[in-house]
Amino acid sequence: MDYWYTDDRSGTRYPADPLRWRGDDGAPLTVAPLTGLGPGDVDTGVRSLWRYRAALPGGFPPVSLGEGCTPLVPHTWGGADVRFKLEWFSPTGSFKDRGSSVMVSALAGAGVKRLLEDSSGNGGSSVAAYSAAAGIAATVLAPEGTSPAKVLQTRAYGATVELVPGTRDDTAAEAVRRSADTTYASHNWHPFFLQGTKTLAYELWEDLGFRAPDAVVTVAGAGSIVLGCDLGFGELLAAGSITRRPRLLVAQPRNCSPVDAAVHDRPPPPFAPTVAEGTAIRQPVRLPEVVAAIRRSGGDTAAIDEDGIAAAARRLASVGLYAEPTSATAAAAIDVFRERGAIRPGETTVVVLTGSGLKAPGTLRELIG
Repeated sequence: MDYWYTDDRSGTRYPADPLRWRGDDGAPLTVAPLTGLGPGDVDTGVRSLWRYRAALPGGFPPVSLGEGCTPLVPHTWGGADVRFKLEWFSPTGSFKDRGSSVMVSALAGAGVKRLLEDSSGNGGSSVAAYSAAAGIAATVLAPEGTSPAKVLQTRAYGATVELVPGTRDDTAAEAVRRSADTTYASHNWHPFFLQGTKTLAYELWEDLGFRAPDAVVTVAGAGSIVLGCDLGFGELLAAGSITRRPRLLVAQPRNCSPVDAAVHDRPPPPFAPTVAEGTAIRQPVRLPEVVAAIRRSGGDTAAIDEDGIAAAARRLASVGLYAEPTSATAAAAIDVFRERGAIRPGETTVVVLTGSGLKAPGTLRELIG
């Protein structure tokens, strides 16, 4: 399969070298859209995201822990019929395993022995796990306020964890500085990570009998699910395997909502701490691309206040769904999007629950009591 990197801002192309994580001018890169799949191209004998290997670039041996193939559970939420996609059934407890599996496979195939990642929690523990599976030594930089449960999990996989003073953006800046001396395996920057998250689109397509949902509700920090769905559903559309893109309906905490502000052409509100720690990214590196993906789908965004996120986490738990506050933000937005008419009766709406409540015991102890 022929593939290359593209800088969507300038149109510049680069060879798809797994060791390259950004353009010469510092812009983020993506793998140019690939040939989508038909139902007969799914390798149903493989129970992981690698059943969609025909849609993935590289040809390298998979580093897999069984990621993907997560449950899709029907539920009624405030009068809306939705289907919750339980991404916390992934090996490390979050959707990040999709991107980590593909990215670490590419890096291992390129001979990488050591790598650097920065994360507020889930991305770091995921990259650490797949690095361990590949025999790669990982160093993970995390904000000093990261959940102790996530730090423990990352260290358990053998990664070196360094806590960085300041904000999530300060941690990212420190990682970029160090990238001059080591392989930078950033789940926010690396093009192959998005190749992993796009398998969510392929999986939903298969889950629904090889058709697209009408709408996908998700939370966004850096926006990798948004971009992955844009890539995956775009490839399926180009292949003629679906007839339209689903609307991408994106939730953020009001205390850190740069994507919502950009989509609605207004300044972001002042930053404040949020229980949705996985989304506390003030300056997403792919912000223009995330906004373009939402608009291309005919989608929308919503900013949710802290009380709304907490209420959604409790409400999910009351029906047996133990979600971390970050992913509860998506559930909190269902009522908002329903009131706006973005979620419509009789349509198929998927709500992505990105991470397990086991990731944030301290925060949930405070929210639930």
